[in-house]
Amino acid sequence: MDEARALEPLLLAVAQRDRAAFRALFDKAGPKLMGLALRICRERALAEDAVQEAFVEIWRKAGGFDPARGSAAGWMAVIARNRAIDLVRRRGRAPGWGGGGEGEDPLAGLVDPFARPDGGAEAMALSECLGRLEPRPRELVLLAYVEGLSREELSARYDAPVNTIKTWLRRGLAALKTCLDG
Repeated sequence: MDEARALEPLLLAVAQRDRAAFRALFDKAGPKLMGLALRICRERALAEDAVQEAFVEIWRKAGGFDPARGSAAGWMAVIARNRAIDLVRRRGRAPGWGGGGEGEDPLAGLVDPFARPDGGAEAMALSECLGRLEPRPRELVLLAYVEGLSREELSARYDAPVNTIKTWLRRGLAALKTCLDG
């Protein structure tokens, strides 16, 4: 059983309020979630707060985890990502994606928080499909789903109505899905 798969039974046990399973889950997933939070928060103390809040939420909401809908690792990563973005926004800063400077591929700084058995093939496919999008949809998708900007923030940035932003995002995601499915 690989590391990411080992998290599922632990998370299911946490849903039953098993404290030993929660400790084991924290030990296995904590460092990965901390790395994810650090890339977003860019400050260790803030990232630690985000991870703490994430684990509190994981404890409270573990009963809502459904293995049929996705991996335990992905479910927890989404919670940690959202807590990190929330904390950064409360501080009045924009979240970061951990990418490099001008001209670099923003996906290069994104690493799946848990090692994938496919050797990164999914990330490479996503990067390839993002590269095929027109510049504006690509940028919108990255800003919304990597940086965590809201539709309202994107609306202000692009001087476009929120409904237009929603349409552009929907079209960009549809094009990504078509590319990934093809």
